[in-house]
Parts: sequence; structure tokens; C-alpha cells
Amino acid sequence: MNEAAQPRVRFAPSPTGDLHIGNARTALFNWLFARHTGGAFILRIEDTDRDRTEDVFIANLLEDLRWLSLDWDEGPDRVGACGPYRQSERLDLYREHLARLIEAGWVYPCYCAEAELEAERAALLARRMAPRYLGKCRQLTVADRRRYEREGRRPAYRFRVAEGPVYFTDLIRGEMSFQGEALGDFIVVRSNGIPAYNFACVVDDHLMAISHVIRGEDHLSNTALQCLLYRALEFNPPVFAHHALILAPDRAKLGKRHGAVSVRTFRERGILPQALSNYLAILGSSLTEKQEICTQESLVRDFSLDRTGRGGAVFDEAKLAWLNALYLKRMPLDDLTARILPFLEREGMNVRRLDRRWLMALVEAVRDNCATLADVPRHLNVFFDERHTWNDAARTVLTDDNARRVVRLFRDLLLADLPPDEQVFARSLKALRKQAGVKGRALYLPLRAAVTGATEGPELDRIMAALGWEAVVQRLDRVLRESF
Repeated sequence: MNEAAQPRVRFAPSPTGDLHIGNARTALFNWLFARHTGGAFILRIEDTDRDRTEDVFIANLLEDLRWLSLDWDEGPDRVGACGPYRQSERLDLYREHLARLIEAGWVYPCYCAEAELEAERAALLARRMAPRYLGKCRQLTVADRRRYEREGRRPAYRFRVAEGPVYFTDLIRGEMSFQGEALGDFIVVRSNGIPAYNFACVVDDHLMAISHVIRGEDHLSNTALQCLLYRALEFNPPVFAHHALILAPDRAKLGKRHGAVSVRTFRERGILPQALSNYLAILGSSLTEKQEICTQESLVRDFSLDRTGRGGAVFDEAKLAWLNALYLKRMPLDDLTARILPFLEREGMNVRRLDRRWLMALVEAVRDNCATLADVPRHLNVFFDERHTWNDAARTVLTDDNARRVVRLFRDLLLADLPPDEQVFARSLKALRKQAGVKGRALYLPLRAAVTGATEGPELDRIMAALGWEAVVQRLDRVLRESF
């Protein structure tokens, strides 16, 4: 383990796409560990895949992490003593350490073409053997190497893996062992001079004084390779902890075929950052108690790798939506209204023309019926005459003569109660219950269908209060004029 005054952890994503929900969980665990222990959280961008790395992905990554309130102590835009924090800016460091490995005889040049490697892989798979490099270039003579170079082949560099077990201790999974002969000689630097993941990772984690590497269990075999590199470079390895992966309902690794997999998609769907962080934390059972709603402070206080768990955690979008709905109900109204504005604009509403206090009253009226921010515009349509209409279910209700009688009677009671005040709807409903001769759904469903255009939704009294006396009367009149 690297000696450090305080724990140092890192999140090191490759910016080849939007931030995956599983990677976000890894970032969260590292951030919680750092904040819980008083350590440092480092953000490193692993951007050596030149063909797939895009600046827009880096920008989105930083934005998504900030949206989740995962701040970093060192990173591309917050330089510390261990920078630079983009691997594309650290190539000289990798060349320096490759030279050390070459000089010590730990690596050798490999001139195998991609087609040759693929054929070797296919042959092993056909024999039901794990694919690995069989060492064709291990024993090349100087003459062999010169011949390949005259042919224009540029070598990659492979690490010589000895037979026998590779051991390391994992904080979550205990003692781990991999057989060297099953791993095969692995590439440390590609033929284009770009370092492979495992090599760059080891160099960076050592030079950045990373004390704990917390990542998904899919990196376990990588850790075995990295332990070999730590030993060859005479570096003290960090402490490793491999948490379980997020699984889809079919218990396969969560992927695009299962639907939404990126943080950005959930943002666009109207999930709150607090709810998403909360859900990702409880997915791993990393809390001291089985609680649902957790503040960021309590997540930091109660976080422990010991309780992360070894089994895969099934991602349940319905559970996330349920949790998000709880946050919507509890969020301060002014904050909630501000977060809803972009979703209203996305639906074509000119929010700058809306009175803020009136809009807050509308949001208050519908928030209990919304699971996401994106649900709110649909429920707010009822308050705008240009967007108000009747859906099929409401039209079916309003074709009934008794339903129209209830609507007409309620309209007449409202017109008779002048001037209207804040209690006008309550008084008219009380009178309606006495005069209509019906109750329950037979009384309220026609009114809901007439006023809102739907047969379900937020509480009717809240909607009418937000609409006001004049608008409600106008809608009742429209229903009575309409031929359904």
C-alpha cells in the first residue's frame, strides 16, 4: 500500500460515451469513502483511446459528476501535485516506465498482426479454452525482430507472465488467486506507442499516490495483471476493493439492451440527483441500517466497504421512480419549481411569461402525482386553456346524461355563489352533494372529467383552487356546449 498522510482514491473513467450508471456508482463509492475517511478524491481522465474519445464526452462527464454533487480534490480542472490528470498528457511518463521494464527484461516486443491474434483466439475458443496469448514472440531472435521490422511491422510490448499463482487481498472479497498460465502474456504498450489500460493504470496510481482502488468486480482479472506490474516496477500496490456490479432484472450485466443505462438519460427523464445518488448507495447495502431516504451527510457518515456486498445488485427503475417521487414531495417548493422550468420549456411552454408565484401554486397542486420532473408538464397542461382537452376516458364519462346533470348543477351552484371567495368551491361541492342525489365516483368523476379532461390525476380541489372560479366555470360551460 502506498504510504499517504490520508487515504487517496480515484475515479478514472474513459470518455468514450456518456457516464454509465454503473460507473457513476463506482464514482459515488470512491467519493463516499474519501469523504468518510477525510481522504482525497481524484478524478483522472483515461483518454488514450484516441479513436473513441471525444471532448463532448469529457464535458458531459464533468457535468454529470457535478450534477451528482461528486466534487473532486484533484482533477483536470483542479490541478494538484500529481498532475497532469489526463492520460493523453502523461505519455512521457509511460515511455519512461516502459524503458525500465525493457531494461529489466520484464517485457518483450511482439510483432503479431491483429489477424494472427484473432486466429489464435478463435482456435482456443474452438477447443473450449480461455483465449490468451500463447507466446509466439517470446523467443524471437535478434534476426527475427529485424526481419519483422524490415517488413514494416511495429512491435507492441508484452509482459512476461510466469507460471504459478498471482495472489492479492481484496477488502470486499478476501484472498484472491489467478493462475499466471491462464492469464497469458499481456500487452503493456500497443504498436502505436499508446499504453494499454493495465500499464497506464499502474503507473498513474503509483505516481498519484493512490492508497485504495475501489472499482467493479469486472476488474478482478485486471488486478492480477496489475499486481505483476507493481512487482516488476518495484512499486507498493494500493489496497484493492472490488464491489459487485449493477445487474439488469434478468441478472445480466446492465447494458443498453435493458433500456436506460447512462446518468444523462436519467437526468433527461427528470430523476433528481439526490434520488439517484441515494438509490445507487442503497443498491450496494453500504449503509449501517436498511433505510430508504438518506441525506448526503448520512451516506458519508454511514459508508463502509465492509457492507458493500459481494452479490450483484439488480437495478429496478420502478424503485428509483418511487424514491424520486418521495424526493419530489419533500423538496422545497421554490427549488422544485426552478428544476421544473427546463422541462416546461422542452414542452414548448414560455416560462418567462408565467407568474412565478402562480406557477409555484400549480406545482404544489400536482407534485404528489409526479414520479419525475418530466411528469410535471403533463399534469400542468390542465391549467392552460390552449393545452386543455378531454381524453377518451373523460369523453366517455361525459356522454352520460347523469354526469352532464352533475356538471350543470355544479356550474349553477358556482354562478349562484357570488362574489366568489376562497371557500366557493367547498361550499358549492357541499351543496352539490345534497342536491345531486349521488355520491362518490358518480359525483366527483364527472367534475374531474369536465374540469381536467381526464379521469385521474391530482386532487380536484387543488386544481380548481389553482384555476380559479372564472376558469372552472368556463370549462363547465364548454362541456355543456360540447357534443361528445
